Amino acid sequence: MEQIYYKSTRGNEKLVKSAEAIAKGLSEDGGLFVPTSIPKLTIGLEELNHMDYKELAFTIMKEFLTDYDEKELLESIDKAYDEKFDTLAIAPLSKHGGSYFLELYHGPTLAFKDMALSILPYLLKNAVKKLNIDKEMVILTATSGDTGKAALEGFANVDGTKIIVFFPQQGVSAIQKKQMLTQTGDNTFVIGIEGNFDDAQNGVKQMLTDESLLKRLDDNNKMFSSANSINIGRLIPQVVYYFYAYTQLRNSGEIKIGEEINFCVPTGNFGDILAGYYAKKMGLPIKKLICASNENKVLYDFINTGIYDRVRDFVITMSPSMDILISSNLERLLYAISGNDSGKIKSLMDNLKKDGKYEIDDNMKKELKDFFGGYATENDTQSAITEVYKTTNYVIDTHTAVSYAVYQKYLKETEDTTKTVIVSTASPYKFTPDVMKSIDKRYIGLNDFELIKELSKITNGDIPAGIKDLETKPVLHKVVCEKNEMQIQIEKILNI
Repeated sequence: MEQIYYKSTRGNEKLVKSAEAIAKGLSEDGGLFVPTSIPKLTIGLEELNHMDYKELAFTIMKEFLTDYDEKELLESIDKAYDEKFDTLAIAPLSKHGGSYFLELYHGPTLAFKDMALSILPYLLKNAVKKLNIDKEMVILTATSGDTGKAALEGFANVDGTKIIVFFPQQGVSAIQKKQMLTQTGDNTFVIGIEGNFDDAQNGVKQMLTDESLLKRLDDNNKMFSSANSINIGRLIPQVVYYFYAYTQLRNSGEIKIGEEINFCVPTGNFGDILAGYYAKKMGLPIKKLICASNENKVLYDFINTGIYDRVRDFVITMSPSMDILISSNLERLLYAISGNDSGKIKSLMDNLKKDGKYEIDDNMKKELKDFFGGYATENDTQSAITEVYKTTNYVIDTHTAVSYAVYQKYLKETEDTTKTVIVSTASPYKFTPDVMKSIDKRYIGLNDFELIKELSKITNGDIPAGIKDLETKPVLHKVVCEKNEMQIQIEKILNI
């Protein structure tokens, strides 16, 4: 098997193996680690059909993580995708009213982040061992709602680690906030900031590359890593479920082997849809990756104009995990469509930092052909929830609704009849106020926990274990800080 190496998107030419890329999280120059080449699938698509999720995960991930031995990978996968998921399928594909929904919310925190953050702690633990690192790992994470709880769940009580999560105090749902603030574990720390997700993400990135801070950490036998999707160890596991969706379509007789399909992905930080792009480059027959934005439509504008401009009003929407104006993982796509030109990427990122925007050249614009950009207004999102429930009795969350609404617009605009999978990234239980009022106005006025019970009634389903007793759990994390005080909080926690 060919050894896959990783390098920075921004010019640091040093090649590292996947374990080092995962342990570091971010390159010293501020760039993101990317594989020097996307490995091609070494077996035919037919051979994937009879694999369960774990077998498929091993088949895909071993192509990227070539410095992990078979035993390390198999054990990591086995521990990650176990009974913490409420279905043996891990990521079932369900059909409702002619639409296919890839349900990625059956893990412990009811969101797609569990798909990668269930395995990242094991990949990181193995990386530390491989690299003979004898330091405490400090996992720094910014969240727009879902990453935080999934990362906390994954790293709670993991020996030799501390995990510190920053979230926008006013920018997550009540359920998301309660999930984080009630997290147990002596090594877990949760901090609200007076700012938005971009502020949290910028603060984390800055600390991950601050030479003075890194030296102080080193002097105290500690080192930073990240559980955000800037960590390549987060991105690679996500490639798996694109292949899994394809095999489920094939096994149900909906498509033939080799037939192209589309994916419509609700997108904020661009990591989820980028995993789909990597799957396509590996050989999965994907025709279009439909990038669905909410009213923070910076990605929609970029895909349609080639201009990325974050200088705009930040909108707080009913799909808060997508309320993002700086899509970090887009940098990895830019690197790929520039012909791996790290100098060009550094220049674009410098422009983004200095002016808040950049424009790609015509050659790069042509390479965006794999993508279609669409966006949904708040009314579109609400109408999508209403429509899907009234026509199929299926309840979708607000982020999935953005994806569904954009897919309907795509159909009208293109008349493309290619079978399309809508990537469902969160359970409706996490966003009950907006979900339930879209279903029936009589639910307006009930609190989140009353609405959870009502949702359980109309779906004839059990309340998911991850939130069943959430209402009565004690709040354990009470720190809130200004966005420019994040490092002070870190110094306090780490006593440096």
